[in-house]
Amino acid sequence: MSFQNNIFFQKVRDYSVSKEIFELHHNPEYDILITFPKPSLEKLPSYYESDDYISHTDGKRSLFERAYHFIKGIALKNKLKLINAQSPKGKLLDIGAGTGDFLVVAKNDGWQITGVEPSSKAKGIAIQKGVNFAESLSELETHSFDVITMWHVLEHVPNLEEYMAELKRLIKPTGTIIVAVPNFKSFDANFYGKYWAAFDVPRHIWHFSKTAIEKLFAEKEMKLIQVLPMKFDSFYVSLLSEKYKSRRMNFIRAFFVGWKSNLNGNKTKEYSSHIYIIKNQ
Repeated sequence: MSFQNNIFFQKVRDYSVSKEIFELHHNPEYDILITFPKPSLEKLPSYYESDDYISHTDGKRSLFERAYHFIKGIALKNKLKLINAQSPKGKLLDIGAGTGDFLVVAKNDGWQITGVEPSSKAKGIAIQKGVNFAESLSELETHSFDVITMWHVLEHVPNLEEYMAELKRLIKPTGTIIVAVPNFKSFDANFYGKYWAAFDVPRHIWHFSKTAIEKLFAEKEMKLIQVLPMKFDSFYVSLLSEKYKSRRMNFIRAFFVGWKSNLNGNKTKEYSSHIYIIKNQ
């Protein structure tokens, strides 16, 4: 893959940690946005050093965090149902496992689980729940997993091509890869513009469209077979976007925008976030 002839799209601030301003560049060939400049590997971890980075904590300090974990509980059941529909119970790899809740649910349902997680804080919480971790993808055996999941992780990886090659190596010939990422072509993305929380620069390096996912995986001889909406994401993202835009949690307005985004998605099939079901070819 070669991201050349990129076009300036817009400037976006890192509202949650550094307050720095980054640019988004659009690549028309893949219909993908790329964060510029991309943080160095040495500096990148510093952009995650915040107690407000909610996927790395089990905290329930505020109404927002409690609401997040309530919705998360519903989402976990839906994720389990999804992987069970794709494969008989076998070996599951969850990349970016966070505090391990998804893997715990899968383990209790009979899956053999492995996690990968760069955050030592999140990993420590997950280990206490009985989650097994690999230190890196490179130490895992080729063609060893029936299902690989990445729930809002692919947008974070610094070297996209190397990561996708590893996914191809690790998945069994008959296996399934499940990728969930935000969609910058959604109604809420267009509505909030530079305040859209799911840009989340510079932690989100890549910003995908359906075209981008299909083309990128096709280059690794993998086929996109289904796209599913993540309807809860429009409300969560809208709530954070309201905070960035007006400096307060406007629950009513965020709910309205999230509802309108899903309504629009029913027509355009462009939701706030998508789940992509990908099969080996």
